[in-house]
Amino acid sequence: MSSGLDPSKISFSYPPPTSDMSKFANTLVDMGFTGWELVCDRRQGPDELNIKEVASVLETTDLNITVHLPFSDLNLASLNEPIWNETLHQMKEWIQLMSPYSKLAVVHPGHLSPLGMQLPDLAWQRNIQGLQQLCDYAARFDMTIGVENMVNMEFIFGKYAEEMLGMIESVDRDNLGMTFDVGHANTNKAVSSFLEKCPGKIVHVHLHDNKGRRDEHLPLGEGSVDWAAVTGKLSKLDVRYVLESRTFEFAQQSLDYLRAL
Repeated sequence: MSSGLDPSKISFSYPPPTSDMSKFANTLVDMGFTGWELVCDRRQGPDELNIKEVASVLETTDLNITVHLPFSDLNLASLNEPIWNETLHQMKEWIQLMSPYSKLAVVHPGHLSPLGMQLPDLAWQRNIQGLQQLCDYAARFDMTIGVENMVNMEFIFGKYAEEMLGMIESVDRDNLGMTFDVGHANTNKAVSSFLEKCPGKIVHVHLHDNKGRRDEHLPLGEGSVDWAAVTGKLSKLDVRYVLESRTFEFAQQSLDYLRAL
């Protein structure tokens, strides 16, 4: 891949399909992907049948599996104890279920609820405590947690490099690193800052494009990210690069773009 990114480390991100997972996986292989990041967020809870199908996929392909923990309606920074506990419960369930197949789990940091807006320091500390619990649980299964930098939203944690570094330092766990989301950083005009300040903490990378204002998840090259500069720096990292594409067509466009850089 002329962009400098190792083609043996390019994954595709998508929720588990509702049918014919084997066909889906083989399509990824045929397109040139070597990994699949399962997004575990569009179901009520862990699905034992799908987990068994993941095992079958691994028996018939060489796809590297990573997992994106659930995030909708969940909040690691919640000051509502039952909500915080349920957030950890759902995330830990997926860590346990995916531990035989994946060694890395992506997690979103928390955000400020209406109560959290009044008590932001307490919400920050709750976010740190939640990440510590996830890391300690994941360590039982020899898994790494990659906390993801976030999009330009007013009340969410993790938008800037200094904030992410402080978060990781405060959690203080050997199995915590950063999932660097290039598209999210672009909405905060912070791509260069992350690449300059955080390379030693990046354990995983998400690739998608936008025009700098909102999280559009465009194919690479259709937004304002300077991909030649970005991939030149990312290629020096020993990580997996995940194309977060809404469709196979978008994914193919992005692969073709990377090959043409």
